[in-house]
Parts: sequence; structure tokens; C-alpha cells
Amino acid sequence: MTAPQAAPRVVVYHGAGCHLCERALAQVRELQAELGFQLEEIAIDGDPELERRYRELIPVVEIAGRQAFTYYVHEEAFRRRLGGVARDASLRARGSTARPSEANGRHGQG
Repeated sequence: MTAPQAAPRVVVYHGAGCHLCERALAQVRELQAELGFQLEEIAIDGDPELERRYRELIPVVEIAGRQAFTYYVHEEAFRRRLGGVARDASLRARGSTARPSEANGRHGQG
């Protein structure tokens, strides 16, 4: 029996008065209700380091610690990326060293 997997973590970096941020947050919140991932919303306003890293790119969406989207969230691509993170975590939990394509029996096929 395997332990239950933690839901993937999604972080949205946003700023005050950013209409693209408002749109991205609304989309990600709807996707969270549908897909059940962990969501953290981080306002960059007033934090010099976050301002330096993200101000020109916000909103920035990270999935499992990797930058996935800037400016716009593409919902289908979001679902694919989140699904890929979940599959990879499942393979690691089972002790598989195969890449996802190998686990599906598609290694070397193109």
C-alpha cells in the first residue's frame, strides 16, 4: 500500500492594480476547485527582492517550484503541466526510475 500523494503546489506571484494578475488569479482559483492542488498567492508589493524578480513578468505562475506561466495562464497547458507533475510524483513514490515516456511504454517511439 502506498502513502497518499501530496497535491502539487502552485504559486501565483501578483501585484496590486495588475489586471492580468486579477485574471490569472481567478483562473487558477477555478482550476484549483476543479483539480485540487495546493495554492499559494504571493503579493510582491513592497518586497524588494520579489519586485526585482517578478515585477516585469507578473503574474507569474509556478507549478511544483518551476515557472510555468507569465502574463497569461493557458488553462489546457496548465492542466497538462499539473498532470505531468502528478504522474512524475506517482512514479517516484512507486520507486520507478523510468522517465514518464518509458513508464508508458513509448520510449524510443516517435
